[in-house]
Amino acid sequence: MESVSLGLSLSLVFLVAGWGPTGMALATHHGPCKQVHRAVDCTGRWQGTVPADLPADTQALSLDHNTIRTLTNASLLQYPHLETLSLRENRLELIEPGAFLSSRDLRNLFLADNALGTNYSVTAAALGSLPALRKLDLSGNHLTEDMVAAMLRNLSSLESLSVARNLIMRLDSSVFEHLGQLQELNLEKNYIYDIEGGTFEGLLGLQRLNLAYNYIPCIVEFGLTQLKTLNASNNVLEWFLSAEGEAVFELETLDLSHNKLLFFPLLPRQSKLHTLLLRDNEVSFYRHLPNATALLDVTVQFLVTEGNTTNITTLSLWEEVSSSNLSSLSFLDMSQNQLWYLPAGFLGRMTSLSHLKLNQNCLETLHIQDREPLGELMDLDLSHNRLGDLQLGLGTLPSLRALNLSANRLRSVPPHTFAHTWITTVDLSHNPLQLCPQQASADGAEDPVCMDLRNIASLRRLDLAGCGLEVVPSRAFSGTPLTHLDLSNNQGALARGLQPLRAIALMLQVLSLRNTGLPPSGEDIDFSGFQNLLSLDLSDNSLTSFPESLSGLSLQTLDLRGNRLPSLPLHALQKQLGRCLSVLYLSQNPFDCCTLEWWDFLHQLRTVRVVDRGQVTCNSSSTLIGAERLPASILQRCRWKTVNIALLYLVLTLPACLTLLVALAIIFLTFKHKLLQLVKSQYRVSSPY
Repeated sequence: MESVSLGLSLSLVFLVAGWGPTGMALATHHGPCKQVHRAVDCTGRWQGTVPADLPADTQALSLDHNTIRTLTNASLLQYPHLETLSLRENRLELIEPGAFLSSRDLRNLFLADNALGTNYSVTAAALGSLPALRKLDLSGNHLTEDMVAAMLRNLSSLESLSVARNLIMRLDSSVFEHLGQLQELNLEKNYIYDIEGGTFEGLLGLQRLNLAYNYIPCIVEFGLTQLKTLNASNNVLEWFLSAEGEAVFELETLDLSHNKLLFFPLLPRQSKLHTLLLRDNEVSFYRHLPNATALLDVTVQFLVTEGNTTNITTLSLWEEVSSSNLSSLSFLDMSQNQLWYLPAGFLGRMTSLSHLKLNQNCLETLHIQDREPLGELMDLDLSHNRLGDLQLGLGTLPSLRALNLSANRLRSVPPHTFAHTWITTVDLSHNPLQLCPQQASADGAEDPVCMDLRNIASLRRLDLAGCGLEVVPSRAFSGTPLTHLDLSNNQGALARGLQPLRAIALMLQVLSLRNTGLPPSGEDIDFSGFQNLLSLDLSDNSLTSFPESLSGLSLQTLDLRGNRLPSLPLHALQKQLGRCLSVLYLSQNPFDCCTLEWWDFLHQLRTVRVVDRGQVTCNSSSTLIGAERLPASILQRCRWKTVNIALLYLVLTLPACLTLLVALAIIFLTFKHKLLQLVKSQYRVSSPY
């Protein structure tokens, strides 16, 4: 990433001037340009020249994304107060020698992504007339090291310089000569493969150096004591060796990630280093590797040649703990390396360490002993290793907040691991774990290879996804006030229902039960006790009916993908669930195309976002059809289906009714006279017969 200060300086000028939501009302227009106070923005206006009708007191001018090819001697004559000028992404090939003679107060000049390499010598003469220039961006101009040296020759006032994305291959002291005020230098994304000794020694004020994305093979005799930040990531570094001696380095951040380092870097003995990034290298320790015994005394010599002088540095190839002082280090990233183990005492010297990333290595065991406590460590990432043995001394990690042990080979973690800590987040996913049962075994001792997660008072987030849990014991989490729990991809873990979660039901806010073998009938799943639940994942559980107990919850996110639901109950969406729900996943369910009243209701709500709306399908005559836009033929078929059912009922009941009427008629005719006599005798009415 290129220098942030260079990239945003002009934007900050406009913000300070009032450019933004609160200052737009102050903007005035000059042709296609906008002005706020003394800042003018002409970005992306297809300008081929610098506008001549802008206010004479303009201090900041942006002409980015235009088509200006030449900055002539007369281009800026009418703007003597200009302090900031940006011409990024034009077609600029030439700046005439007198272009800046009327703008001698110019402090910030941004010329990135042009073609200044075409006439660099003429442009160099123009830049030489800027005695007050502090920030210069020449990124992406096809400049070689010789062109850069020529353009910087008379710019001794520079404090910030970017020559990123150019054609620089070699550096020596002549390139940055006379830049004694320079504090920030960006050289990223060039083709640098050789940096001659002494190249940066004249830059006594240099604090931030970016060498990322080049082809530098090694850094030896590093001696820039004044430097605070060095980014040498994404090179081909195999060695990093600081100069020997007792000099105090100001170095605070060192980024050596994405290189080919074979050994832990040899750092300055005295520094203020707080961030060390070694991600994606080939770093390892070698003393305890197989067949390494015979190589313990092997040394390596580095020959550093400068002119007629050759310096020889001798190091033990297998020295595991250097003499560097790492007591100020707070962030160490050694992920994606080839670490099989950590040397004894390696971490104990990092007394200020708060974040440690060792994920994606080859660690098989890790023992942090009582004699090397990491009292400040808050975040420890050991995921994606081969850990089968983890031993943490009692009280060695008192400040630990987050522990990631995902994707290892752990069957258990020592019971005291979480004692005397303030741990809030634990990731144990993808380990072959089993949870300890509620009761002890018959001999009075609990299973030694189970994980006890009860009574961890500080724990709030727990991930047990993909652990192969056969069953979650009753009250497995009692005494642990979890708010976030992930049990996904543990087939059969909750086949008996939600009883194991009753102890923490009221505290849970986020719950993932994806592919946990829940009972298929929603009637067998009772969520009524989970009144504070905000997010629930029930995907991939083969549910055949919607759990009615969800209708009374205030869920905001619900995932029902990959089940066997024919429909959703409309009345459930009309209750509390429908009023609170904002995110819903529904795809991969066999919904019935003729019972989609609930789907129409979701459209009417307008407060529920069905994330996978385009993937939701329904079933019509064994054919899957997108529910978003049902064809008219399907709707017609559903209507005929309703009519046909009514006709079927009519056809079935009509014969029975006719049969009953005929039977009644026959009975009446057969017993007609007797019935009439009975009626006459009853009412004593004389008969006309």
